Amino acid sequence: MNATAHRGIPAILIMAKEPRPSTVKTRLHPLRGPQRCAELQAGLIRHTVELTTVHAPRTYLAYAPADGGDAIGTTTPAGVRLRLQRGEDLGGRLAATVTDASTDGAGPLLVIGTDAPLLTGDHLTAAFTALESHDVVLGPALDSGYYLIGLRAPHTTTLFALDADVWSTDRVLTATRRAARREGLSVEPLCPLRDLDTPADATALLSDPALPAPITALIQPVEGP
Repeated sequence: MNATAHRGIPAILIMAKEPRPSTVKTRLHPLRGPQRCAELQAGLIRHTVELTTVHAPRTYLAYAPADGGDAIGTTTPAGVRLRLQRGEDLGGRLAATVTDASTDGAGPLLVIGTDAPLLTGDHLTAAFTALESHDVVLGPALDSGYYLIGLRAPHTTTLFALDADVWSTDRVLTATRRAARREGLSVEPLCPLRDLDTPADATALLSDPALPAPITALIQPVEGP
């Protein structure tokens, strides 16, 4: 049986790391180096926030680490609600921030990262529409994770209480679907998208005409002297 819809303000929650050199996009360091990867992270955050603020009445940006709030806040448009990520692993941080947003009156809620530059307003609209008749929406990433999870109500314990060793592996999507099925929650999939994590991802995305021009410029390989 479908869960009762959460009556609140439709919102999008972005999970993001502060664009600090040597701590973000580390698998892209061979392509861009630590400083340029930090610039890429900043560009991805900016692009994602610009997208969400147009397609939802409310946007939350949950940042990490704890001392990154000032840096994030200076580049975040007015109206975006900042929240600190809290928790021992990604599941704990997702649960805490979703609970924060729900307590603040958000719902239905889409949770995304900043790693899917091909995400568009059409995807977000489709996710919100699906939540009118389903409990959960999942946007599969090509690496077997997910780039978006939509919640009709805050099912944090059910969907984010995965084993710690599952997060950041190719088992995340399957484990989440299994958790939803155990609880009798209806799940609607979106189309798969590629995350930007590795040099191979960058190469594939650079060949896609749908990649936004600002992101294209940020992931072009650095030419030698």
